[in-house]
Amino acid sequence: METGTLKKKSGGTAGRHLVDLLPFLALAVLFALFCAIVKGKGYRLDIYLKTIFNQGVVLAVVATGAIFIYTLGSFDISLGASTLFAATMGVLTYNATESLPLMLLAIFGTAIACSLFSSALASAFHIPAFVTTVAMLSVLSAVSAQIITTRGGSLGGIGIPKPVVKPLDNPPFKIALLAAFFLLCFFVFQLTKAGRRQKFIGGNLVCARLTGISYNKYAILAFTMAGIGVGLGAFLTLVYTPSVTATTASGIGMSIFVAIVFGGMPISGGARSRIHAALVGGFSYILLNNILELVLEGGSAYGLTQIVSAVFFLAVVYVTSMNYRTALLPR
Repeated sequence: METGTLKKKSGGTAGRHLVDLLPFLALAVLFALFCAIVKGKGYRLDIYLKTIFNQGVVLAVVATGAIFIYTLGSFDISLGASTLFAATMGVLTYNATESLPLMLLAIFGTAIACSLFSSALASAFHIPAFVTTVAMLSVLSAVSAQIITTRGGSLGGIGIPKPVVKPLDNPPFKIALLAAFFLLCFFVFQLTKAGRRQKFIGGNLVCARLTGISYNKYAILAFTMAGIGVGLGAFLTLVYTPSVTATTASGIGMSIFVAIVFGGMPISGGARSRIHAALVGGFSYILLNNILELVLEGGSAYGLTQIVSAVFFLAVVYVTSMNYRTALLPR
């Protein structure tokens, strides 16, 4: 009996390890497939890889900060609108002062303030945080669009002079920025009491409250980290394209949700949350979208891309759920 039980546990552990590795294997397969398709169509691989990198690094940075919110069992659908609004405030500040440090201060101050405001509203009115983020999505999008339309004139956009950020538009700088933020988040998430308690809250909020853990306190931390990620994402967006329009970063909110799942993290958060899910899933999602756009060329490509992405998303959710579907509480 004991031998059979041990074999069963060993098999279950091996299965969980295999599922944990699937996001990394999927990323490698998608990258190889993308390179093969680009080469097969006769396109320049270096140009396409640069596009993938610039799209992926923004999504990965914002998603890494958002992991803290998702770990609590909540989500923030306003992250794209916050990124747009922070970038817009950065552009306005630079155009008024011609100071790069003040532009950065405006970007990060706006991003963190917007994120904390959502958390404060949820705490004040005793409603789920995701409800306030839905309201923030509408407000921030409308305000940003109004500012851009008013100041952009017939061009429909506002920007800063390209030479201001051109020296920063290079892979080493962006990789260093992403790595620094990831290491900071990894330290807080994996090596501090705050990170462990956030996972506890996401796993069972009632038990967390009974042990004296304050949800509001760790929600503030989560939204602060998410705000820093939004600020970095807004800054990197301006480095790559030193202008904003009403559609800038419009799809980031939902893309983060999908990317985190692609990275192998359960959508319910809790103890099985993984900080690397944002990094792996972010680049996987960007690769998948570009592969579909290359394969499904034509007028209906966008619609077909969304359908295939949705099917793939459901498949990933099902596979990753096998890793934590159990009759026992996670330990």
